[in-house]
Amino acid sequence: MKNNILILFLSLVLLSCSDLEEMNINPNLPTETHPQLLLTNVEWDVFRSYSGTSPLYAQKMLVQTDGENSNQYYKWDRGSFGAYSTLRNVTKMIEEAERINEPAYIALGKFFRSYYFYNLTLTFGDIPYSSALKGETEQNYSPVYDDQSAVFESILMELKEADDILSSLNTIIAGDIIYNGNVQSWRKLINAFRLKVLITLSPKSGEVDFSEFNSIYTNSPLMESEEESGQLVFLDQQNNRYPDFNSSGFSSGMYMDSTFIQRLQERKDPRLFIYSTQTRNAKEAGKAINDFSAYEGGDPAAPYGEVNEKAARGDVSKVNDRYHRDPVNEPYKLLGYSEQQLILAEAAVRGWINADAEMLYKEGVMGSFRFYEMYSEEYSMYVSPEAASNYLQEPLNDFSMASSDEEKIELIIMQKYLQSFFQMKWSGFYDHLRTGFPSFRRPTGVTIPYRWIYPQSEYNYNTENVSSAIEKQFGSGNDDIHEMPWWLK
Repeated sequence: MKNNILILFLSLVLLSCSDLEEMNINPNLPTETHPQLLLTNVEWDVFRSYSGTSPLYAQKMLVQTDGENSNQYYKWDRGSFGAYSTLRNVTKMIEEAERINEPAYIALGKFFRSYYFYNLTLTFGDIPYSSALKGETEQNYSPVYDDQSAVFESILMELKEADDILSSLNTIIAGDIIYNGNVQSWRKLINAFRLKVLITLSPKSGEVDFSEFNSIYTNSPLMESEEESGQLVFLDQQNNRYPDFNSSGFSSGMYMDSTFIQRLQERKDPRLFIYSTQTRNAKEAGKAINDFSAYEGGDPAAPYGEVNEKAARGDVSKVNDRYHRDPVNEPYKLLGYSEQQLILAEAAVRGWINADAEMLYKEGVMGSFRFYEMYSEEYSMYVSPEAASNYLQEPLNDFSMASSDEEKIELIIMQKYLQSFFQMKWSGFYDHLRTGFPSFRRPTGVTIPYRWIYPQSEYNYNTENVSSAIEKQFGSGNDDIHEMPWWLK
């Protein structure tokens, strides 16, 4: 009898524990979900990442008149590891895709990882990669730093793996807001990004094998028109509008940079009318929108007070109203067809591929004009195919007039630069670091940084590993913005 009572008691205890465990599962915090539910938010974060006006000041497109902008004068210091937080969502998407055997989401996860790590390593140099994002699975909260060369090698490997996975699939990727689930379109974007990573490493010609570039160009699908660009299209709906819609920043001290205006004027570039407004005095004088003399910028090397005085007189252009008044405006391009063609043009000049560099250059320029013809309808007549053809015949834009490889590369990089207004994030700055083009005006004695300082949080919580990374890279142990990382040495 006593044994029966004991057995009954133990059974009730075990049953109660089982019920308690079930009751303690929070239905609002599920541990499992379909990766398509994660994909939409991940894409939204990825395609909007590294946005904002900071790169426009560093790349001499904007000036500030109501205070000193640290990016304009190259006085920045610490960067952010915030991308690692977003990467946790990418990691979770991959885990869920592996759980239910959905390889398409694994492939896209590898692409998103590559994109974030590419930008992180260009920002800092050596970064946590192989042991990063393992806090939840391995309780590793102090990841070691990988050499930048190893990070780039791993990025290229993940991108190839992503393309290989998608090449064997015939499916629609649910939850995809970029290409509506089209696998082939994703392959084209991923391969274009592989080319971008490789062209970034052009300063390492003695150490990096660039034969992979030709292999991708020859054997892998790439974008064939501007319509295939990897871009996030905005909608006039709550939480889906253009990020700068109704932004107050445009009504304060933000004005156009004189060097950017001058470069557009010298080339008779009609994108000037799309990017900026006429000066107040030019508008009051009745000058037409397509009158290049109606536009003027502020000197980016002058003290902001001097530029403010010039702006107060009505002699400095502002950013075109479309950037803060149009709820849809234009898509954010992570990597577009026009940039891809210019990357290929540079590779052709460098001898990495057997292709017509001039034709690729023209396609890149015409692709940019096509983008604005599609998404800036009010100004579409200025960027028609005929306008693009005439533009390419201007002496400063005519590829056939470049006599040396250096002059050809300068032309190509300039066109990448001119099409990057509120697009392409920091790409123009990194192109400057690796090629010297275009030149960036700055005050006497100011040198352009190569990187950002590691976040203070790394010093607080990952001291040993960040200190080791600094010593390994720079010898002196000096975490400074003017220390040159591996990819530029």
